[in-house]
Amino acid sequence: MINIAVAQSGGPTCAINSSLAGVIKEALQEERIGSVFGSRNGIEGIINDRLVNLDKETCTDEWLNLLKYTPASVLGSCRIKLRSSAQDADTYKTIFENFKKNNIGAFFYIGGNDSMDTVQKLSEYAAQNNIDVRIIGIPKTIDNDVAATDHTPGYGSAAKYIATTAAEIIRDSAVYNVKSVTIIEIMGRDAGWLTAAAALPRANNQPAPDLIYLPETAFSTQKFIDDINNLHEKQNSVVVAVSEGLKDENGEYAANGYLSETVDVFGHQYLAGLGKFLENLVKEKIGCKVRAVELNVMQRCSSHLSSKTDLDEAELIGAQAVKASFRGVTGKMMIFRRISTVPYKTEIDSFEISTIANKEKLFPVDWINDQGNNINDEAVQYILPLIQGEVQIPTKNGLPVHITI
Repeated sequence: MINIAVAQSGGPTCAINSSLAGVIKEALQEERIGSVFGSRNGIEGIINDRLVNLDKETCTDEWLNLLKYTPASVLGSCRIKLRSSAQDADTYKTIFENFKKNNIGAFFYIGGNDSMDTVQKLSEYAAQNNIDVRIIGIPKTIDNDVAATDHTPGYGSAAKYIATTAAEIIRDSAVYNVKSVTIIEIMGRDAGWLTAAAALPRANNQPAPDLIYLPETAFSTQKFIDDINNLHEKQNSVVVAVSEGLKDENGEYAANGYLSETVDVFGHQYLAGLGKFLENLVKEKIGCKVRAVELNVMQRCSSHLSSKTDLDEAELIGAQAVKASFRGVTGKMMIFRRISTVPYKTEIDSFEISTIANKEKLFPVDWINDQGNNINDEAVQYILPLIQGEVQIPTKNGLPVHITI
């Protein structure tokens, strides 16, 4: 009999706890598993032996149901980039000593691109040192930019929130009989998956943003102003959706003067300010009423607008990871493979982590129009199945009920 450990890392999502619930629920039903340990703050919890026992007394059906609908990472998160084992042998020794001390035979890491780097390094160390601990990645990110998988848990709920909010903003912006521009700044450093979701109201023949700009194509401030002016000849209100990571033809961030020079441990520059930059540009060049709206963390924590499909799939892929570990799977990440879009059907498999870690899945350029200022219906059809279904959030006194560990 072995114990298992599970951790969460990177930016939270509405679905990350659903994957955790899937791992716990499946593990507690498995007779070959003794204890299920949750690691506090990602890999930090393994390094510092900060584990919490997720036993049957704690993880009742009611508790697991609340966990599934609780936003953010209940175990806490981290942003740690492990150095190679050659550079930092002591850290790896500590990690695997703590695995041995707690009789952990399988470790599940729920995270995005950077977290899969950790999965790869731990897997390689275990293989090189003949250590029988199975290491499996479970994908998570609202950015939908993890390689090999059709989509990532968390993206569907974020896309649903963005599409709904964009539709509401469009309604609000059109009430006055004056020329106006509303700019919606949406997360997305290098990949435009989130911003593309703003176009989804089209599926209901409802207004969507007039202009959509993604990082996959070079952004021109002059063309941006021209696009707005052209639309203003036909209509008063113009709504624009932009990815925070827009770059110009030289590869420089469009809002460079508004960005912090601070970077995280993975070398990513903190992005914020594109909306305000473009707002000031419109004031200067056009002079009409203009407002920038930054959706910010609401995109990833607004569980009241979660996609049922997203949460259900997140739970299922967590459970399948546990099953895979008993088939001997290690050094891999669980993935969704789309069988068909209409009707929507997927299967869950595992994929070699070395071909996923430190890779990035960008939004297909073929799904962007020739003018570089909108997306086509193929993209809408890809995203639409991922936002389907409403969830019944448990409430008390008219407010959602969340749990903590």
